[in-house]
Amino acid sequence: MVKTGFSDKPTSSTPADAMPLDIASLPDELRKRDRNLRAWAWLPDSVESSETVGGALSGMPFGVKDVIDVRNMPTRCGASLPENEQPRPFDAVAVAQLRRAGAIPVGKTVTAEYAYVGPGPTRNPWNTAHTPGGSSSGSAAAVAAGMVPMALGTQTGGSMIRPAAFNGIVGFKPSFGSIHRGGMTVLCETLDTIGWFTRDVALARRILGVLLPGHEASQWPADRLPRIALLPSRSLGTLSAGAEATLMQAADQIRRLGGSVEMHEPDAELTRLTGLHADIMAYELARGMLPFIQRGEQRLSQGMRATIERGLAIPARHYLDCMRERASLQARWQERFADYDAILTPSAPGEAPEGLGSTGSSVFNRVWSLLGWPCLHLPIAMSATGLPLGVQLVGKPNQDDALLSFAHIWHARLDRRPAGISAMIA
Repeated sequence: MVKTGFSDKPTSSTPADAMPLDIASLPDELRKRDRNLRAWAWLPDSVESSETVGGALSGMPFGVKDVIDVRNMPTRCGASLPENEQPRPFDAVAVAQLRRAGAIPVGKTVTAEYAYVGPGPTRNPWNTAHTPGGSSSGSAAAVAAGMVPMALGTQTGGSMIRPAAFNGIVGFKPSFGSIHRGGMTVLCETLDTIGWFTRDVALARRILGVLLPGHEASQWPADRLPRIALLPSRSLGTLSAGAEATLMQAADQIRRLGGSVEMHEPDAELTRLTGLHADIMAYELARGMLPFIQRGEQRLSQGMRATIERGLAIPARHYLDCMRERASLQARWQERFADYDAILTPSAPGEAPEGLGSTGSSVFNRVWSLLGWPCLHLPIAMSATGLPLGVQLVGKPNQDDALLSFAHIWHARLDRRPAGISAMIA
């Protein structure tokens, strides 16, 4: 097991996620722990101490996906351009907000090439022969391995929820546009969203309170019974036996505890939404990558170059038509699910696939990235092969804390994992 310096049990003087380790020497400790996992893209020689004492996240170390700026650290974006090696002069807005709350950025985590599909070197801490997912692979693996209690990631298609699923941790993608993206390498203007990974929902809520101050809703009453829409999304892809069982067992458990779970399967619209996502993402990504192409197209992977070519071939009129249809479907789906507290749906087709040549499928995440609704992965089970399984909860747009407050109460009621289980480095 990869042990961390932060305590899981709070005391009167030490927050649950504070690091008793000398924070300045933490990078050396992380390098030792990371030899097999390879979650970190860049670590400094030493870490600056917190500028804020007594903040909401005082003393908490965190990782930052390497498409988000941290002052005095490079932003390489999983690519090899010489100018990417230069330290950035300023923090991204989200990093600055966390720093003001007392949290300490300790390094940059591995991302797929420009947060797209080209996998980085990171391994899954549950079994290093399996993918950790992408594109926020390093952030998810670092949290799963206990190296840091929290790490920032991003999602365009499924880059928060899928790695959270494969690594067996909580992953939260906020409503689109709610988290400021200043200082992030934005390629898909209407899709890219900053999110975060944690080991539990309680810390995810605390981070929301820092990044969206004043956004907190009233606490979900422990005795309130939810109304849930179940969306298996079978038209999008086949679930493994373990993933199918985990989804249905979660639905059955909610019913057993008195909640309402109603089946929905709008197959045609699900398929259309994923098609719209593909065209909008390709169009925006291709144009967002143009500055980097000018600096060396030959440095990009073949898959990235093919997507850029496809995206540049999409006419602006088609893109605008897609955007209008997207807006229409957003309104229709808001009306369809208006009376539900959350949507229960798959996070991934199954357990983390074996091999490091692919980051796995994001087919069950793209709809929610396109709609811009808040999404949360909850780890609740283990497969027969010892890999994590879980479910995705989707909330109403701009009601992020309502989703997190519900999950804060109900995660423990759905969680069937053995007590004390933690990731192993093979």
